[in-house]
Amino acid sequence: MVPARRLPSGPVAPARAPRRRLAVGMAALLALCGVAALAGVARAETPDKSSPPPPAAVQAPAAPAPRPAVAGQGAQVAPQAVPSFWDPRRRPDRPDLTRLTVIRFLTETDYPPFNFTGPDGNPAGFNVDLARLICEEIKVTCTIQMRRFETLVDSLTSSRGDAVIASLAATPQLRAKVDFSDPYYRAPARFVSRREAVLVEMRPEYLEGKKVGAVAGSAHEAFLKSQFTDAQIIGYPNDEALRLALRKGEVDLIFGDAISLAFWINGTDSAECCGFSGGPFVESRYFGEGIGIAVRKGNDVLRQAINWAMFRIWEKGRYTDLWLRYFSVSPF
Repeated sequence: MVPARRLPSGPVAPARAPRRRLAVGMAALLALCGVAALAGVARAETPDKSSPPPPAAVQAPAAPAPRPAVAGQGAQVAPQAVPSFWDPRRRPDRPDLTRLTVIRFLTETDYPPFNFTGPDGNPAGFNVDLARLICEEIKVTCTIQMRRFETLVDSLTSSRGDAVIASLAATPQLRAKVDFSDPYYRAPARFVSRREAVLVEMRPEYLEGKKVGAVAGSAHEAFLKSQFTDAQIIGYPNDEALRLALRKGEVDLIFGDAISLAFWINGTDSAECCGFSGGPFVESRYFGEGIGIAVRKGNDVLRQAINWAMFRIWEKGRYTDLWLRYFSVSPF
């Protein structure tokens, strides 16, 4: 287990979130994606040190409830749901694709399940498969080069590739260097509790006096301090310590990146102890604007072609198939 790097203390998306590697049994591996089920989250190139924005409203059901609904002993994790990041009412126009003959995608070497080297030595993972679907939809030759994460943006801006698909968060810092496609996934935040105490809904009043853990200095901790003011918030140095605290009953709930938590819930490290409570939180001022594909500044032809292709992939149901292949426990 790699210790998590401390994240910015302000309520912003993590600049380059720590790798969260989780041990998963063989049955879970096959069910997840046929590879080592190691969870990753969105990254960006440089930390965002902007001042904290005003508190964001927490999404909650409109109808008041006198007390939380508890799923009960042996509650199961939420059923799989495939998120939609495209609005069917905003169908993009088909761009002029005649100028595109090849797309040279750049991706990372080791960030499973999004990027990794397959058994045959070729690039593999969620990002890689999406890149291939995009090229197939556009009907253009596609190459995929694997590079170290920290070299990707420089490789793009120096024309050693045409697009970066490597779980890049569309932060203001990166937008100053590159242009981004529409988001193709987001990294929401969620609460996790022990299975016998899973809550159907999550509201600030439900956590009054409760012990809630988060990684110290993270955007998740900042969000809790802003929105769940009556909870007893406890900071932990990394994800491993945070999850162990929940397993041992030192805290009532933990709050963190839903993608890595989904893999942990379904993996052997959790010992089937826990499940998601309530739904996802996607406040962009804390958890980012989403994950996009980066292209060079001003390359609108390629950016529009990618946006059109991703919409078509989603419309045809191929994005759903891809999502289910890699995420058997939904982070949403």
